[in-house]
Amino acid sequence: MTKHIFVTGGVVSGLGKGLSGSSLGRLLKARGLRVAMQKLDPYLNVDPGTMNPFEHGEVFVTDDGGETDLDLGHYERFVDENLTTNSNATTGSIYSSVIAAERRGDYLGKTVQVIPHITNEIKRRINRLVSDDVDVIITEVGGTVGDIEILPFLEAIRQFRLDVGRNNVCYVHVTLVPFIGPSGEQKTKPTQHSVTELRSRGIQPDAIVCRSEEPISSHLRRKISNLCDVPVEGVVNAADARSLYEIPLVLHNEGLDNYVCDLLGLGELEIDLAPWQALVKRVEEADTSVRIGLIGKYVSLPDAYLSVVESLNHAGIHHGADIEIEWIQAEEVEGMLAAGRLRDLDGIVIPGGFGERGVEGKIAAAGYAREHNIPCLGLCLGMQVMTIDYARNVLGLANANSTEFDSRTLHPVIDLMESQRDVTDMGGTMRLGAYVAQLKPGSRVARAYGEEVVSERHRHRYEFNPKYRTRFEESDLQISGESPDGRLVEFIELDNHPFWIGTQAHPEFKSRPDRPAPLFRDFISSAMGRAEGRNPQLPSIAADAAATADS
Repeated sequence: MTKHIFVTGGVVSGLGKGLSGSSLGRLLKARGLRVAMQKLDPYLNVDPGTMNPFEHGEVFVTDDGGETDLDLGHYERFVDENLTTNSNATTGSIYSSVIAAERRGDYLGKTVQVIPHITNEIKRRINRLVSDDVDVIITEVGGTVGDIEILPFLEAIRQFRLDVGRNNVCYVHVTLVPFIGPSGEQKTKPTQHSVTELRSRGIQPDAIVCRSEEPISSHLRRKISNLCDVPVEGVVNAADARSLYEIPLVLHNEGLDNYVCDLLGLGELEIDLAPWQALVKRVEEADTSVRIGLIGKYVSLPDAYLSVVESLNHAGIHHGADIEIEWIQAEEVEGMLAAGRLRDLDGIVIPGGFGERGVEGKIAAAGYAREHNIPCLGLCLGMQVMTIDYARNVLGLANANSTEFDSRTLHPVIDLMESQRDVTDMGGTMRLGAYVAQLKPGSRVARAYGEEVVSERHRHRYEFNPKYRTRFEESDLQISGESPDGRLVEFIELDNHPFWIGTQAHPEFKSRPDRPAPLFRDFISSAMGRAEGRNPQLPSIAADAAATADS
């Protein structure tokens, strides 16, 4: 029977429930178990797709087109399994389903209530992942114990243990053990209060993950055990780590996976952590610094670009490089160019986004990278601004633009497809999820992927305007990837440039710490070459990195 692990959080948000659950999933998979993961979010939005990135960070997209919470990115990167729309449920989507069922008469005229109707729908969402191909499902409950929005979820997972049997459910609670400077002590009281709140909802945690800046003492561990009624071996410490990819090893050394396996009756399965240990060692041994400028609209909240940052780090791990990210506000780029503040960058990434704000800065950054031979990778909107820059400044199409930003532009090099013009629902014009692309033989993109048919995830509504395709292809800019029917441009690249490549897709969503996305891998290789050229004292590793990428 499928086993269930529920991860809750207390004291404050942002403690790392998602990373704790992901790390535990990695450890269980390293034992040969088949692991699935999901996130229950308490907000009323149906999904995060319409939320401002400042509100909720990035929107992670699954292969089947689900717009989901960013924690699903952690899940995929750690467990290395492609998740689906079923791996994320919100209060909004749950209430929408229940109300729709009531309107259809599914409840036969009964009064619809939080208990049992909402809680039953939550349990149904959890059970959607149950199958003969899954041994363990790890479900993270978003929010913090004590929030009013979280109550139906806590009630649902409390009932779940009764439904499937006590031996098939484990509750893991993530809390904070803060250090109080004036007294020079770590305090357990927040953890005690958090567990008391959870127990008041009928849930006794089986394990407590104590987050702290520094390791906690065995005395504090025993104190938490006694006051929270959790065995000492179930009180584990996740002190701040140097790298998030070190967290699985920290939790393993604390014995969390052994304890959970014993609790759920999963047996004494051998664990193989050698590949993950080798990964962490490569992170620690990175000996080359590469400066990457990330030109964004939401740089004050780095989580808005979480998958992009992790993909850069994955490529850095692959090449033995330490990635230093320069967070550059798109609206400030034009002033920075005048001061020459971008010339010391080893590479520039222009990520996706929506709306007009900051677009001219992104266009200027793409042009600067093109003119000064700085490696540049454009993602989604990034590819579009590269197209606009090239149209204006190389092809001579004055004031070329996207109709997203200027509906009256004389040269709409980026535009809605004809079939989308009459769609009034903006969500209906979105291209979401995995789409196949045919790559141009011999192109740099094809060499990076090592194949000519690839699949990447998308999240956008505007496209390269095919009416201008011939103008571009008659220049040094290649259309190096397109949809199988030839209608949609998926990749562009510039000849005679170290690396100036854009993609309409979001390859960052499929990158893994031990298997970096091909474009990010080759981008960092090129950036390392520039870093070496600017600093001849660096080890001559860029050529080796390029050879590795080509192979």
